[in-house]
Order: sequence, then C-alpha cells, then structure tokens
Amino acid sequence: MKNLLNRFYTFSNSWTGTLVIVLFVIFFVAQAFVIPSGSMKRTLLVGDHLFVKKFSYGIATPHIPWLEIPVFPDFNGNGHLIEGSRPARGDIVVFRYPKDEKVHYVKRCVATEGDEILFQEKNLYIHFSEGDEYIKANYPAEKIKTIAGKLWVNNPYKEKFHGIQYDDSIDLFQQMVLHLGANQLAMKPALVQELPTISGYSFNAFYTKVDKDNFFMMGDNRDHSNDSRFWGSVPYRLIVGKPWFIYFSWEKKGAEEEKLLSNSELDVWKKLDEYKIRWNRIGRFVETMQYDESFF
Repeated sequence: MKNLLNRFYTFSNSWTGTLVIVLFVIFFVAQAFVIPSGSMKRTLLVGDHLFVKKFSYGIATPHIPWLEIPVFPDFNGNGHLIEGSRPARGDIVVFRYPKDEKVHYVKRCVATEGDEILFQEKNLYIHFSEGDEYIKANYPAEKIKTIAGKLWVNNPYKEKFHGIQYDDSIDLFQQMVLHLGANQLAMKPALVQELPTISGYSFNAFYTKVDKDNFFMMGDNRDHSNDSRFWGSVPYRLIVGKPWFIYFSWEKKGAEEEKLLSNSELDVWKKLDEYKIRWNRIGRFVETMQYDESFF
C-alpha cells in the first residue's frame, strides 16, 4: 500500500500526472465558472466565481475545456456517461444553452416534465403534474387559483427563495409579444378567462407544457432573464451540474462600470482599484445561501 501511494505521489508531481488529475477533476468532480450576467440577481451576482458540482445529476459526458469538444461519444443518448437523478423543482442548475451547446447557462428549475405553465405580467402560474390534491396539500390556499377546472399555484417559489424578484419598471409581457412576432418565443399565447384581460390584445397570458425529461428554467431576476420562456425547456442531455460554492466574488465600484482602460501598467492598477471584493460571499455554499435573507 505504501509503495502504491509513493508511486501515485511521484506520478502526481509529474507534468503528465498533474494534467491527468486536473482533467479528472474538471471532467467528473467540479469546474469553475463565472457569473457573467444579472439574470440570477439577487441570488447569484455578476462577478461571482463559483465551482459547479459535476456529479449532482449523474456524470455528464466530459468536454475538453474551452474547446467544448466531447471526449467520448454519447453512448447512452442522454448526454451522460452515468445517468443520475434529475433536477428538482427549485434547484439552481448549470446547463448547456440549447441554441449553442458550447455556452453554459445557470438558471433555476421551476417546472419538470408534465407541469403546465401560464405566464402573465409579474405572475407565474404552475399546475404541477401530480395534480390538484398535491397542490392543495403543499401550498397555501391564498396562492392557489382555479383555472380551466384545475388548480394552479401563483409564483410558487417567491417566498421560499428570497432572491427572486420582478422589476416594476419593465413590461415583460409586451417584450414577449414582440418576441412572439419575431418567432422567438417558446410559449404560446392564450386567452385565460380567469385572469385579467390586457387591453389591445386578444390573449392575456402565455402557456406551455414541459416535455418528457425536460426542465423549464428561469432566472431569479425574472424581468431581466433570457430563459425557457424564450427558447424552450432544457433536455436532460444538456444538464451539467449544480452550483456548489463561491470561491471568489467582486464587483465594480461607482457608476463608471463600462469604462474601458488601456493596457498600460498604470491603467491595470487603476482598473483593479475600480473593484471591491465581496468578502461576505466568499466560501459560501449556494445551496444554503439562497435561503439566507441577510444576502437580499
């Protein structure tokens, strides 16, 4: 045993050994990502650097970093070497963007296969596939609404996850209408008698039902998120993992956030001085942080 450990130690100290170990970790254990946009604000912030747990939903087919070329063929036809559990409702999930699979997105899973979704301005209604009895047993009466003879839950995650927010200055319904006209919307227009009418339109909501082994993803920053409402649900084969913990986080100071500086040494130091480190976020597990009201 001691001889085996000595051989492993020698191997790990070689260039080849280091590369093999690093690739093994990236492929199967954890990978670093940076939050580039505000679609998950206030839960995950621009400038959060986090590790993603790669084994949360099975073992996804590994890809060569940066090039995003698969290392192995998709033997099982589901994007995973080892099939695992599926994302649950409420999970924050890292996945490959369905329209460009080399790009990674992070959103919250709000619905799973068989769930039905109605979206109206500032209101997300979900009829869960388990049916009316499940809804009555798990959600308070004030959040339940009867629509078309079935029970629907309005904004089922908003109280549970404190980072979820809407922007009163944004009319997302109007934006979705524009995307619908450009054939860039995954949801279908619907006229729902039980919901308020919207002046000037023959419909007052958008509807979809989640396909088998698919997951409907939305950003917590609901009115500033490019998500499943626009490009559809995410199949299991594109699921990568779950955000694990934040290992570094910083943000720009002041209002000059878009100012570009030259590459001189002085300007590099000026640029570093524009940022401040969010010490209170470093080392925090995303799974627990999303329930902590002090962050919001």
